[in-house]
Amino acid sequence: MKKLFEGKTVILSGGLGDIGRSIATEFARQGANIGIGDLLPESAAAEFLQTIQAFGVKVHYCQLDITDANAVQNWVLEVENQLGVADLIIANAATVTIGGIHAITPEQWARELRVNLNGAFYLTQAATARLLHHRQPGRVVFVGSWAAGSVHVHIPAYSVSKAGLRMLCQCMALELAPHQILVNEIAPGYVEAGLSAGIWASNPGLKDISREKVPTKKIISPQSVAWQVIQLCHPQNEHMTGSTVLMDGGLSLLT
Repeated sequence: MKKLFEGKTVILSGGLGDIGRSIATEFARQGANIGIGDLLPESAAAEFLQTIQAFGVKVHYCQLDITDANAVQNWVLEVENQLGVADLIIANAATVTIGGIHAITPEQWARELRVNLNGAFYLTQAATARLLHHRQPGRVVFVGSWAAGSVHVHIPAYSVSKAGLRMLCQCMALELAPHQILVNEIAPGYVEAGLSAGIWASNPGLKDISREKVPTKKIISPQSVAWQVIQLCHPQNEHMTGSTVLMDGGLSLLT
């Protein structure tokens, strides 16, 4: 039986983080070849890459700084040369700094915007340009956050960057719609990944408090985020573009 994304190529930033690994794994399970980018050296990725290749797909890994536009353009071309034109584009790389408006430094603020917003723009701009060049349809998914639309005083740079990402998604969706390139955002709430997972691991009580805040009383797994990304890229999704899929367990409904 043919797999869902057999013959497709994914390009994924932040591919070695918890969410990135889950996204890569699910696409590989469904037959897609995958170009993974991350800051870590290839030696740190070797074991994970083997697990991906075990699904019988091709994998290309690149160590790069997503804030370097030239490096990102070169990466997109490398993936195309090695795996084929990337028609599933997942902008996932992100960073977060905890600190209010007067605690966060100018350097931290600038870095967060460069990674979370500029980096996502560089990847999606370069990769969709290749789709246009080849007159090929595709899917773009931004991994955003419910923080884009809800005030978080302890992570202002992150919230601002994700709010900007949401508008980038909409602008890109409108421009690329005539070319059958659909652009959407996934906006998770509390995910057991990255910084949150580390904090909860060292203080399980905080995890319980966070869970109790969520109307559904559940913390999101990285696998659940990956599944929603898969749905946005599904071949039968032919009409959804410029949309935000909010998966926060109802957090944003609270006042």
